[in-house]
Amino acid sequence: MIKPNVRASFGRREAELLLSLVGPGGEERLREQGLDALLDDPAVLRALVHRGRVSPAPAPLFFYILARHALLQREIADRQMADYTAALLLEFGTAGKAHRVDGGQGEPFYYLADIVAALDQAHGEREFLLRVHLGNVALWLAGVFPEYITHRVQRRGAPGIAYYDELGAAGFRAAAGSGLALRHGVGDVLLGVADRFRDVRSALNSLSDTVFFPHAPDQVERILRQVTDDFNRQSRS
Repeated sequence: MIKPNVRASFGRREAELLLSLVGPGGEERLREQGLDALLDDPAVLRALVHRGRVSPAPAPLFFYILARHALLQREIADRQMADYTAALLLEFGTAGKAHRVDGGQGEPFYYLADIVAALDQAHGEREFLLRVHLGNVALWLAGVFPEYITHRVQRRGAPGIAYYDELGAAGFRAAAGSGLALRHGVGDVLLGVADRFRDVRSALNSLSDTVFFPHAPDQVERILRQVTDDFNRQSRS
């Protein structure tokens, strides 16, 4: 199961790399304020992603910093949510992991509708894992591959991003209400992502646009998506 444990894995190697990026005063800040002071420094983000070139930093550190700063730009300061988002990127970035519940060997799921259908026959642990997987897959697809979704809407009349936002949030919220969420220690973070699903997805869209796939052909579609998300966020504030 994906858990917000990326940040806890950082040690001396990551601290030394961060110190090499922040420049003078870094060691004093590390002593007085802890590692988070360096992780949250915008200079670190700029150093890791510079002029379209990605630094060869350890993947967990790289994805955590990307997720943390993308969420901060949307006024989501909860480090646990950034941690969970980074863990999702790491897990689903491995080929095939996004299609199987909890990385297992069972039947693969390629569409959200298939996961929803499987929930009708699921109980207990299986139901809980399916609901978490529904949220994870919705966030992964709509967050990292929004233009693929737009293409399917235009070519096949498939559901748009709002459909992924709705089902993803519902999956996380239902899973958070299960006693199994408490046992696995993920209740709070699942509920947090459910409540801010659209904003977390939008944060991943920004990473997709600027870091993962910066040279997509349809720049107009990107601008329209960003404008829509900004308008919806301002309407809720």
